[in-house]
Amino acid sequence: MPESNVFDAIVVGSGISGGWAAKELTEKGLKVIMLERGRNIEHVKDYTNATKDTWEFPHRGGRTQQMIKDYPVLKRDYPLNEINLDYWAKDSECPYTEVKRFDWFRGYHVGGRSLMWGRQSYRWSDLDFEANAKEGIGTDWPIRYKEIAAWYDYVETFAGISGSTEGLPVLPDGKFMPPMDLTCVEKDVAARLKEHYKGTRHLIIGRTANITQPLQGRTNCQFRNKCWLGCPFGGYFSTQSSTLPAAMKTGNLTLRPFSIVTKILYDKNTQRATGVEVLDAETNQTYEYKAKIVFLNASTLNSTWVLMNSATDIWPEGLGSSSNQLGHNLMDHHLGVRASGIVEGYEDKYYFGRRPNGFYIPRFRNVNDDKRDYLRGFGYQGSGTRESWNRNIAEFNIGEELKEALTEPGSWTVGMGGFGEILPYHENLVTLDKNKKDKWGLPVLSIDCELKDNEKKMRVDMLNDAVEMLEAAGVKNVKGRDGDGTPGRGIHEMGTARMGTDPKNSVLNKNNQVWDAKNVFVTDGASMASASCVNPSLTYMALTARAVDFAMSEMKKGNL
Repeated sequence: MPESNVFDAIVVGSGISGGWAAKELTEKGLKVIMLERGRNIEHVKDYTNATKDTWEFPHRGGRTQQMIKDYPVLKRDYPLNEINLDYWAKDSECPYTEVKRFDWFRGYHVGGRSLMWGRQSYRWSDLDFEANAKEGIGTDWPIRYKEIAAWYDYVETFAGISGSTEGLPVLPDGKFMPPMDLTCVEKDVAARLKEHYKGTRHLIIGRTANITQPLQGRTNCQFRNKCWLGCPFGGYFSTQSSTLPAAMKTGNLTLRPFSIVTKILYDKNTQRATGVEVLDAETNQTYEYKAKIVFLNASTLNSTWVLMNSATDIWPEGLGSSSNQLGHNLMDHHLGVRASGIVEGYEDKYYFGRRPNGFYIPRFRNVNDDKRDYLRGFGYQGSGTRESWNRNIAEFNIGEELKEALTEPGSWTVGMGGFGEILPYHENLVTLDKNKKDKWGLPVLSIDCELKDNEKKMRVDMLNDAVEMLEAAGVKNVKGRDGDGTPGRGIHEMGTARMGTDPKNSVLNKNNQVWDAKNVFVTDGASMASASCVNPSLTYMALTARAVDFAMSEMKKGNL
């Protein structure tokens, strides 16, 4: 094997967790190759649409009939549009099998979905880490909040999370930059909710990975709300703006795009991985890369795909399958429940810029003395804004009066949508469909996942509580809607290679090591043993930094 193909560590994937793995490993002195299956996107240079306005796009940012035909899955929700279409994986090249409908929206390029994510960044609490054990669901988390709190501190400080300190046990505070402001209407609703519910429910500004002060050469958020086009200011955390520059600065990182990792190479005699096999996405040539440790961060379902396609001569279901848990316990957040209405009395007020953030209402169900007929809970994300020029004004259908009306801001509205937790059901799973191939002739994933009674009961409260709270806050003409809760829609896939306390019921141990190969670490969403109801990406960051620290300690001891 050429010396150029041998490294200290391999990182598979370049998204949120892969970027963190590369940063941490290189800063600790290891020579690292980061393998990304898609194309490279360079910071600033390749954000081709980041400074365009709506009218500069041929279809004003919308979708065409050809796009709808070419992207049968992506068309199901907002990602299908012309302004960042090339950031999303093509369904035709990367199909998958749906035993039950699952909306899988992927980003195959350097940076992955760190370029398009919603940036909401919340810590988990022990309410989340202890739930499985207390309720006898799934398997117990092998860690508790106190074991990860310092790592939350660490990643928040580097990534830059803006937010307010609230002192809520259900939503631990962090190392925050100054928060963005709530709008006047949001402040009013927050005060009314606090009074009505006697301090048991809270409306706070979202905790977001948009910096409000300069950080490490990045310029603070400019309130453009164009984050998912890539930010030329570096105003939000992404691989390109943050972890990749840090890793490159060390001189220890090799980045190889167009590199599809097809399997982890495994030595059954040493019970260790020796490296990975790579299919070049452009030439279809196969290569091998060797390393002492492998960090698998290809995103939840793709990391599991790699494990399933590895060591099949020893374990037919793949590396990490000895527990019969690989591929099982697939989770997401169920969405689609929302409520909105009109707020009167603030016609002389407005707000600054286009804030790329909203408010958050933390979980209040099944907390303390509240007991429901379902397990776990939900939170809400929303905003209070004024309608803009693209609103529909029924009284004016055409002509001068319409034009004049549209030069003035419309009514104040407030709306919010629920984010509910899905339990880790063993029967919600992915498998390899060896009868269906992708563009490169590789077997695709088959996904069999659905909401069950627990989530359906929860959605009743999600809807009723949203309507009740807005009405209690004096919002007028409140309307609620229970829309599409299809799994995958949250774009928060979790599980399928979960952490645990016992190799008999989990794929990974407390340090994110594969039980069957201790020099393979999985620190993306695949590792999650439950889903909480808050956005998970901050936890991926903390788990990754923690696992690298452990791996380095083990390497120094000669254990890896």
